Amino acid sequence: MQQWKSFAVDLARKAGLLLKEKFSQTHIIDYKGDINIVTEADKMSEVLIMEAISRQFPDHGILSEESPAVTGAGKIRWIVDPLDGTTNYAHGYPVFCVSIALEIEDKIVLGVIYDPMRDDMFVAARGEGAFLNEKKIAVSSVKDLSRSLLATGFPYDIRESKENNLDYFNAMAVKVQAIRRAGAAALDLAYLAAGRFDGFWELKLKPWDTAAASLMVEEAGGVISDITGGKWHLQSPAILASNGLIHEQMIRILQDV
Repeated sequence: MQQWKSFAVDLARKAGLLLKEKFSQTHIIDYKGDINIVTEADKMSEVLIMEAISRQFPDHGILSEESPAVTGAGKIRWIVDPLDGTTNYAHGYPVFCVSIALEIEDKIVLGVIYDPMRDDMFVAARGEGAFLNEKKIAVSSVKDLSRSLLATGFPYDIRESKENNLDYFNAMAVKVQAIRRAGAAALDLAYLAAGRFDGFWELKLKPWDTAAASLMVEEAGGVISDITGGKWHLQSPAILASNGLIHEQMIRILQDV
């Protein structure tokens, strides 16, 4: 595990510093949908990460946001978001990260999330805890939903689909202290693991958004389910994560909607 961890941390830092270097430059933006974009920086970060993985571990599979999946020879797969928070990045809003996870036999065993603007390196290995800049982290101790700070986001098809989280947001907003919508789900979940947020929910996320971050939350003592309280997996249509203490309170509000 140590070999993989050192490799992933070094790789996330290199990709993050590339993104930071290009942050203030004018970006080439392509549209994958009405509001879903990709920049040249996404692609450069992805190339850096995928080439490094292929060189170091040629038998490993790779699932990354902007490229076709690479099928490995075994049951080891890297799940990568080369730039989580692309819209923020394209607008010069400094909230984004690199996310790298390692999956072995369908179980996430390693997660690394790096925020280059704050030099925050979040690392979690299964059974070893979660860490921020080499200091162990844990979820918050807030027990009352009305005193909680939550995070969420809205899907890219918000203009077309009725399943756009607006109804859940409206119901939750009047029950909590505040809700933040920062635009980088992996970073939101890392903040939950670090006790900066007390809860999080979102619809229609992809495996590269949640793979590393879900392990981070679990290793920090948090709880993850779908929004009905059922078992969550990487392909689930929605995710609910919390410090565990407000989890049932959040489920009740979402179920009422």
